[in-house]
Amino acid sequence: MPRLIELKDIVKIFGKNTVLNHVDLYIRQNEFVTLLGPSGCGKTTTLRIIGGFEQPTSGELLFNEESILNTPPHKRQLNTVFQKYALFPNMNVAENIAFGLKIKKVSSAIISEKVKAMLKMVNLEGFEKRRITSLSGGQQQRVAIARALVNEPQVLLLDEPLGALDLKLRKEMQVELKNMQKSLGITFVYVTHDQEEALTMSDTIAVMNEGEILQIGTPEEIYNEPKNAFVANFIGESNIISGVMLNDFKVSFAGFDFDCVDKGFTANEAIDVVVRPEDIRITNPENGQLVGQVKHTTFKGVHYEMGVEAGGFTWKVQSTVLSPTNTTVGLTIKPDLIHVMRQGTQA
Repeated sequence: MPRLIELKDIVKIFGKNTVLNHVDLYIRQNEFVTLLGPSGCGKTTTLRIIGGFEQPTSGELLFNEESILNTPPHKRQLNTVFQKYALFPNMNVAENIAFGLKIKKVSSAIISEKVKAMLKMVNLEGFEKRRITSLSGGQQQRVAIARALVNEPQVLLLDEPLGALDLKLRKEMQVELKNMQKSLGITFVYVTHDQEEALTMSDTIAVMNEGEILQIGTPEEIYNEPKNAFVANFIGESNIISGVMLNDFKVSFAGFDFDCVDKGFTANEAIDVVVRPEDIRITNPENGQLVGQVKHTTFKGVHYEMGVEAGGFTWKVQSTVLSPTNTTVGLTIKPDLIHVMRQGTQA
């Protein structure tokens, strides 16, 4: 896919605070890209720079290979949906959706046709005359998306648009948004701090912290091959333990030498190992690579989460089968489920 948006060496300084520190990112046409990170990491500032609501202190922003830094927001080929939907309470649903088209002086017949199509797309047919204040949060969110999409932008920017919704509705809207993006064939740039949301919806995830992009990749790459401890901990849950890379495909940690799929380290190099809780198998003690004792258990609905003390480390283990507290168990980890990272990548 061709590159649609490029951020090159973007720096943003507010007062004495560097909010974005030499950010490089490209976004391809028809891609669903998520900027993911904790509060204050710079993801919303990045989105606002793309949208034209903030100017970078330095760096370049390209759209179709042309600079748009001096292009005002209303002339950029994109639209934004904010967490606070900014709908007009004095207008009904149809009037809210039509607002941008009226500003552009589009004819009444075309406005009516486009509004009708948008209402069908966001599953709000028959809501044309409803007052905004009579709608639920999910319905208001759909109106905000329809108002943005009716202008046919090449890019839709979404700043935590599901944050105000309850869990069940949020999950439903995740699916709807992804389906909408696929059917429209336009680029979505999405900001969230919700890891599950990012994994569920995205083609590409950019993980941010303290004004920097730490890793860019598919959801599978980000989850299975985190580049550092921050990414490993922020995306899902992880066991991170120090060890030694004995040689290619052989790593030692927790008092045991494990086969792995990693290579390219020096012999006996100090490393860190990441193992996901769901990738550890509980077995009989005599069959375990590690042997330990279950210290605590928690029922999580779809699985049990257990803390197992083994090899001088308390392992977080997830399984659909409960091993009761104080039980002695064996733990096994397959080679391809061990991820080795160089030390010093803890950012």
